Amino acid sequence: MVSASLRKCLMLKRGGVVSLVGAGGKTSLMFRIARELSEAGESVLTTTTTKIFPPTKEQSPYIILSVSLKEILKRAKVLLKDTLHLSAAFGQADARGKLPGFPPEFIDELWKARVFQWILVEADGAARRPLKAPASHEPVIPESSGWLIAVVGLDAVGRPLGEKWVFRPELYADITGLSLGESVTEASVGVAIIHEKGMMKKFGIRNSESGISGNRAVFRFVFLNKADHPGGPEAGRKIAGFLEKHNNESALKGILIGKALHDPPIMKYYAF
Repeated sequence: MVSASLRKCLMLKRGGVVSLVGAGGKTSLMFRIARELSEAGESVLTTTTTKIFPPTKEQSPYIILSVSLKEILKRAKVLLKDTLHLSAAFGQADARGKLPGFPPEFIDELWKARVFQWILVEADGAARRPLKAPASHEPVIPESSGWLIAVVGLDAVGRPLGEKWVFRPELYADITGLSLGESVTEASVGVAIIHEKGMMKKFGIRNSESGISGNRAVFRFVFLNKADHPGGPEAGRKIAGFLEKHNNESALKGILIGKALHDPPIMKYYAF
């Protein structure tokens, strides 16, 4: 196990917008990071640009439901006197009970207001599958993002490529070269993360001078979740080895193997 915090391993310093993409534990990881940041005395907003089920009281003590930027900021300033962690969504829940996400431009405006030191955004959907490949409109990443974390559920490795384990399996097959029904390999997961049509698309590469290319995400990380699954640690090491070998293509800052719902959440950490 690694005793270092998620905050330290993910280089979460000085505040910013953090977008989580992929599948297999984004929501759990988002609220775990929020807990660490708020316990460190920093204000945090957790939200989404897609859809999310309402958080439990343990995940987030307050949630603001509104389509008005002014109202959200006004209510947040009051609530932040009692707690350092709030959640927000773009209005009321749908028939399935899911809360609608904000347009990415709305997140940018929330960040510009500087009411929160951190905004954590679930910026992708996966229909509760542990693995996915994104459609053309995915992920939905705000321009203000300074961090991007791709999440993968290790319980998908070794499973047949199909709807049960992979969200958008046909796209996953197209990206990785696997055929539907074949076992998901560690190498295919690595490809699905760093491919130009994969999980970490739609944002710029780090610039060595300014640190930023445009206004897109700068610090890229991968969190290989559910390492408590049988075979998970070994699968995680193989995926990390693939990503390390191809890091010139992906510009990752680090890879974490762990269990978002456990203490400590990190089992192995690779820094680049």
